[in-house]
Amino acid sequence: MDYKEIYKDWLENPYFDEKTKAELKGISENEKEIEERFYMDLEFGTAGLRGVIGAGTNRMNIYTVRKATQGLANYIAILDGQAKGVAITYDSRRMSPEFADEAALCLAANGIKAYVFESLRPTPELSYAVRKLGCIAGINITASHNPPEYNGYKVYWEDGAQITPPHDKGIMDEVKKVTDYATVKTMEKEEAKKAGLYITIGKDIDDSYMEELKSLVLRQDCIDAVAKDMKIVYSPLHGTGNIPVRRVLKELGFENVYVVSEQELPDGEFPTVSYPNPEAEEAFQLGLKLGKEVNADLILATDPDADRLGVYVKDSKTGEYHSLTGNMSGCLIGDYIIGQRKEKEGLPEDGAFIKSIVTTNMADAIAKYYGIALIEVLTGFKFIGQKMLQFENTGKGTYLFGMEESYGCLIGTYARDKDAVAASMTLCEAAAYYKTKNMTLWDAMLAMYERYGYYKDDVKAITLKGIEGLEKIQTIMDTLRENTPTEIGTYQVISARDYKKDTIQNMASGEVTSTGLPSSNVLYYDLTEDAWVCVRPSGTEPKVKFYYGIKGTSFSDAEEKSEKLGKEVLALIDKML
Repeated sequence: MDYKEIYKDWLENPYFDEKTKAELKGISENEKEIEERFYMDLEFGTAGLRGVIGAGTNRMNIYTVRKATQGLANYIAILDGQAKGVAITYDSRRMSPEFADEAALCLAANGIKAYVFESLRPTPELSYAVRKLGCIAGINITASHNPPEYNGYKVYWEDGAQITPPHDKGIMDEVKKVTDYATVKTMEKEEAKKAGLYITIGKDIDDSYMEELKSLVLRQDCIDAVAKDMKIVYSPLHGTGNIPVRRVLKELGFENVYVVSEQELPDGEFPTVSYPNPEAEEAFQLGLKLGKEVNADLILATDPDADRLGVYVKDSKTGEYHSLTGNMSGCLIGDYIIGQRKEKEGLPEDGAFIKSIVTTNMADAIAKYYGIALIEVLTGFKFIGQKMLQFENTGKGTYLFGMEESYGCLIGTYARDKDAVAASMTLCEAAAYYKTKNMTLWDAMLAMYERYGYYKDDVKAITLKGIEGLEKIQTIMDTLRENTPTEIGTYQVISARDYKKDTIQNMASGEVTSTGLPSSNVLYYDLTEDAWVCVRPSGTEPKVKFYYGIKGTSFSDAEEKSEKLGKEVLALIDKML
């Protein structure tokens, strides 16, 4: 059927509710909108669904959520995993509680127990709950830091990480097989509860999750010594972080936590920001105002599902607040944890620092300094989770820390996704530790630059929308693949990695070796002077992203080199467009 026929079916089919039909009747004169909503099914990708909320096959609604869940249920049945059950949580977005219930009732109708959180919870707590309850899978209703009109549906597997091969493909294939919405199973909530297939969870998981976090603290003595003199400003950005972040800080002894009141309560409209992204400067406007009023040591903000952390830290010399990128805050936390573990108990021989391929080379320098392994994985925290599972299954490798440049890290092994609640806790602990040495977190960052080098990393994105845009993105990737650059700006290319072809080409010798990572449409260039460039199409937006990093001898040198390389990367792309 073409999109017009599918649209007509949704209007006439008694399976679809009247509210949905009324919304669709409202666009009857808008041909373009009808096409946009029905020309394809909302794609179930490697992480699940993400899209604009609304009626239609290419939108997030109760029917597309049910369809995705039916596919997941069918896959679980193939593996005979129904008895283990599925944990479900959701964030503060529009329709999140409704989508969570629809998923739960579809599972229940398929004879699979659904463990549903009583109210919104952060992403890392879902990852923890899957492991704690021994579930076969987890569902998280969230669109992370996307604008308010979006929602999403992420699937986790029994190790607590987002789905990776072979399960991602297995589930995707089953979802594709569900072509008739009317065949999707569901049941009444009360009926599911009576049958013991809809189970509400909450406090017990919260309490044990908190205990897990607190067990990671390495220097409670430092917190006890200075916490009363520290001031912390925190914003949950209208999301799920409010209760858990405040709770863990309070239980550790941080008394002076000031919450940004305008952004405190859950609100799917995110009224104080254009989109709730702690990477964006605007997300911190209110936090910075409050921080200056109370003279805060650090200012924290978590995204709506509390897996990413944004940070501003005070410069005691100038009184100004400096923003930390995800690379900076991740390295600050990683260096603190690994350094303290070394000091307190020594580091295991097989200790490992895991990062994504687009994360800063400062991570490599930290690993080298402490004599531990540095392991690279593809972009996406699930691949860090996959590596942790490998360590667990083989008994070879000890996870010490994992991070990616997109403001996410994981400190312990209780979960398998990035955790901004734990990151907030550990950063405050590190701030307390440095305070006992008369240093701020900014001083600690400067000391790291002096020790490891002035690494600066950035990303440029080119948006190319529509069918033409997709073609252009593909042209860029094909051109670079067929014509490997030998230099980018003033830097020579030492080696070229093609993760789609699984090759690393040594440019001097011509020798080709394997990347050792799963296939992915990503190109990476190791450059002279510890510089690098990586090109990858976005998995969630119509963009091609150019990541790059340099190593400077000072702030100004790093700034200059980074700006220059950024321009040279764009010039390279301009030639292809």
